[in-house]
Amino acid sequence: MDDARDLDHDGQVGLGERVYAYVRHPHAHARSDAGPVKIGDQHPDGNAIARFNGRVAMLITRVVGTMYCFYLFNLLASASAKAAFATGDPTTIVNWASSNWIQLVLLPAILVGQNLQGAAADKRAAATYADAEAILHEAVELQAHLAVQDAALQAQDAVLADLISHITGAVAAPTPERTTS
Repeated sequence: MDDARDLDHDGQVGLGERVYAYVRHPHAHARSDAGPVKIGDQHPDGNAIARFNGRVAMLITRVVGTMYCFYLFNLLASASAKAAFATGDPTTIVNWASSNWIQLVLLPAILVGQNLQGAAADKRAAATYADAEAILHEAVELQAHLAVQDAALQAQDAVLADLISHITGAVAAPTPERTTS
């Protein structure tokens, strides 16, 4: 879309003197090409080691952050639960609960929740981006509308100036002198 469609070639509005010159903000150009920021865009882009570590971390998160992994870890933790409770020792039971069940089982559930939150954040970012684009479009339309109004006002000013000059010219014109006889 041509943001300056109602402006003449040098950005000048209207017929006479310059009233307003539209200059598009540099961020608007960059924003239109970039799109909304998403979680997947946040991978490290530094050196090769940072990129490799980022890929490995994302792979582990995708694999461990599933409900399948949650159920598998629950089975593994349950296998050792019988032995921990059979000892009757509170320390052994607390150790099993904290190291096996809480760390092993809850980790995938937390990662699943974070993945869901990340997807929701991506949807919010896309919606906010669309809202910002709509607002930018509305602002451009308002500028075009104002440009048309400026041109109309300047045309009216020219007509008014003409009328005033005619009126003042008629009043200022010398009147013929009367002769008395």
